[in-house]
Amino acid sequence: MPYVTVTICLPDAQRSDQCTTVDHMQLDTGSVGIRVLASALGPALAARLPSQTGATDDPTGSAPLAECAVFGSGYTWGTIRRADVTIGGKSAGNLPLQVIADGRYPAPSDCRSRGVTDLGTAADMGANGVLGIGPATRDYPAAAQAVLAAGYYYCGSAGSCSNTRVPLDTQVANPVANFTSDNNGTIIRLPSVPPEGSLSVTGTLVFGIGTQQNNTLPPNLNILALDPYGYFPTTYKGTRYTSAIDSGSNANLFYDATVPYSGWWYMPVTTLSLSAILSGVDRTATPVTVPFTLANGWTLRSNGNVAYDSLGSPSAGMFVWGLPFFFGRSVYTAIGNVPAGKQQGAFIAF
Repeated sequence: MPYVTVTICLPDAQRSDQCTTVDHMQLDTGSVGIRVLASALGPALAARLPSQTGATDDPTGSAPLAECAVFGSGYTWGTIRRADVTIGGKSAGNLPLQVIADGRYPAPSDCRSRGVTDLGTAADMGANGVLGIGPATRDYPAAAQAVLAAGYYYCGSAGSCSNTRVPLDTQVANPVANFTSDNNGTIIRLPSVPPEGSLSVTGTLVFGIGTQQNNTLPPNLNILALDPYGYFPTTYKGTRYTSAIDSGSNANLFYDATVPYSGWWYMPVTTLSLSAILSGVDRTATPVTVPFTLANGWTLRSNGNVAYDSLGSPSAGMFVWGLPFFFGRSVYTAIGNVPAGKQQGAFIAF
């Protein structure tokens, strides 16, 4: 996992005892918003962060909001609070975020059944939380229009949380979009790793695209427009898949019946040299052929390293370019409906 450090404070806090700096927050281009374990915040700050209210279907208008966020590896459940957030010297004020496993309300049955695995501890999550910097400003825009199962809830009592619609301005928010500058997207820059992987990697998270000298769009960049959900097409061995570039996935996730696998990992007899074709949803950009390698995952994972560019995992339905895609590249994620250089988001670029 790629990790960053985030400082979370009471809104308008001025003293250090009203803030907590949380390390090992997973950096995730595949989701939107900050989700932090209550245990990482500490009981004092977790209890003092003000609750977010204002569910559309709440007759009182004052019941606290909670959320079930479902990921590929499980779900996070907890209330929505407001906090001031600082990342790398950039700040977003009074931001809605999720406090995971805060113990205020039990997870509803539809959340548990859809999410399956509770990511309510650092051991289960592999992190102290998630920093979601995907291409949207809010995490579930569809929840503003319709009641979604395993989505947002208003909680009128300790034992009762009801599914609800939630206005956009009360949903968990992308902190980057709420910065006062350099707020149109991000760049993740990671060095290459050797075939056997690396014990650690240090990279850079850059805020803004085309706003400073260190975040310009070079002329030879591959720019692919995204649909409203952050997806684009990938064609692999003649089959077209809905696709995403997701730093929160630790492998490239795709389906290939010709490659043996066991459990989580593909395990070819020898390392394979493969490729796929990436296209923008607007069909104006030239499709890009991207080569990638696929090694025996269990052999790689047995060597004690943690950063690999050739891990692959069998997955039906989508083609997800995970963390292996980021090594040796600068990967741009532009937020929707705002300009980034001479381009209009949302797009991904590399």
